Amino acid sequence: MRPAVTSAAPPEAGNYARAGEARNVGLATDGVRRRNSSRRIGQATTGTGRKPRIRERPTPVSPASAMATADPFANPAWEGNSRLPIHPAPAASQSWQSSAAPSSANEKAVESGAPYTAPTYVATATATPRPGLKERFDGIMSPNRRYLGRSRRTVLLGALGLLALLILVLGLGLGLGLKKKGDSEALPLPGNATPHTGDLTYYSPGPGYGSCGFENTSDDPICAVSHLLYDAASTSGNPNENPLCGRKLRVTHTDARDGKTRSVDVTVVDRCTGCKATDVDLSPGMFLKLAAEEEGRVVGTWAWLD
Repeated sequence: MRPAVTSAAPPEAGNYARAGEARNVGLATDGVRRRNSSRRIGQATTGTGRKPRIRERPTPVSPASAMATADPFANPAWEGNSRLPIHPAPAASQSWQSSAAPSSANEKAVESGAPYTAPTYVATATATPRPGLKERFDGIMSPNRRYLGRSRRTVLLGALGLLALLILVLGLGLGLGLKKKGDSEALPLPGNATPHTGDLTYYSPGPGYGSCGFENTSDDPICAVSHLLYDAASTSGNPNENPLCGRKLRVTHTDARDGKTRSVDVTVVDRCTGCKATDVDLSPGMFLKLAAEEEGRVVGTWAWLD
């Protein structure tokens, strides 16, 4: 007995067989669906007496006809077949001028067709503001800094005080110097031969010594000059060394008793503290030669002899 021979089929053959079976099943299913659909259509037609609805393709319409039929005023239902009256459009105005009269000269110029002139713009340079006095001072002496441990205000007040004091001292010194110079020029010092007018009085010279260190009597031809004159001529602290001591002057007076003018020559030996710059204080004997003793004070003139 011959042994049975078995052959093994490749795997691809099984796949192909299964695909063919699925295709056959699908075709059968499609056929059944078609038959069922035809049966339902026939039943619907036989039962209702209506034909199956068939869709119709729309007729193409031109844009012009569509616009004509879309006009709602072409044939309104409330007017029947009549159309709205058509009025001609107003003719375009040849001029753009307004119907109202121009209200200003500029509008008249514009509406009359005057040529347009472009405005002219002039560029103006904006001047940079200059810093004020306070800003300049702050730049030199900042208010936020400390000066010698003090604020700026304290330093400024101190500087102003010192400046005021300096001005006061200079003013006083200058004024006193000018006053002394003026007084010296106005004093009747020796060398000025001009006669000077002043009061004539008398005093008692002794006993004792005068400012020049001389001892005199009441009848001596002597006199005392004003302390202003005596001090202005002083050159040292010793009054005995004053340059006016021993200088001579001539005193003149018109006597009221007989109207005669008389003169006496006297020597400076003392200093009169109550006399003005042009007054002369005489000894009693010299005063009696010029005026009566009861008069006490008379006006006379005098001048330096050397």
